[in-house]
Amino acid sequence: MRKTFSLEIFPPKRTAPIETIYRTLDGLRMLQPDFISVTYGAGGSQHAENTLDIANKIQNEYHIPAVAHLPGLHLTKVEVSSILEQFAKAGIKDILALRGDPVENAPLPGDFPYAANLIRFIRGFGGFHITAACYPETHPQAESPAADFRHLKEKVDAGASRLISQLFFDNDAFFRFRDIADALGIDVPIEAGIMPVTNKRQIERMVSICHVRLPPKFVRLLERFGDNPVAMRDAGIAYAVNQIVDLLIGGVSGIHLYTMNNPYVAQEIYNRVVTLIRA
Repeated sequence: MRKTFSLEIFPPKRTAPIETIYRTLDGLRMLQPDFISVTYGAGGSQHAENTLDIANKIQNEYHIPAVAHLPGLHLTKVEVSSILEQFAKAGIKDILALRGDPVENAPLPGDFPYAANLIRFIRGFGGFHITAACYPETHPQAESPAADFRHLKEKVDAGASRLISQLFFDNDAFFRFRDIADALGIDVPIEAGIMPVTNKRQIERMVSICHVRLPPKFVRLLERFGDNPVAMRDAGIAYAVNQIVDLLIGGVSGIHLYTMNNPYVAQEIYNRVVTLIRA
């Protein structure tokens, strides 16, 4: 079965012109990804505009399928309906439906307390393919791994037809997760989310936010190269390439590369694995 290769980008900060992301896309389009997902700021419907603009350009000017992130926690049903109408008008038919993270002082309407609620609503709206997130090392707010799998099954039963994993650095954790998901009847494709770590501050932030485990091999990499920016970049690329090769050998459905808006790193990784992905 052909493997999927996809990319994720995020809109520029409010202080940066949106044109900066188009320069990033110019560097990524040559990788010919199966789709590019665009993240979405949390906290309300006003954040949909940049996501829509960028996804629209990916879909209609770069002619690459776009997947628009949509976190529902701080949105009402009316707001989500309006956003979906805008996506549909732009020809964007793929949504990554998320609960999203709570934002301090932002209203909580209560319409979409969980991703499954949002997925069910989008499915009822009609006309969209729905992707959901999964967590090989368990969602940090889950009561237990078993509860996390229950929630994941609910998302698939609600209408998610593809899963993209949170980043991880231990492939054994991903393979264990996949085996359990399969045993539970979660039979949709699961793409492995890979984030190449190119600087020490980046990994410290990711560990803090995502609570991912760092294998001993990765810890040694940080200790050896963490204070040398160029060496750390190259070592991070090599680690990501090794992860991807091992995942492909293990029969992964696809690779979703968190680009961090860095075309150079994405290109380096893609060039080293393209023949394996496209085999």
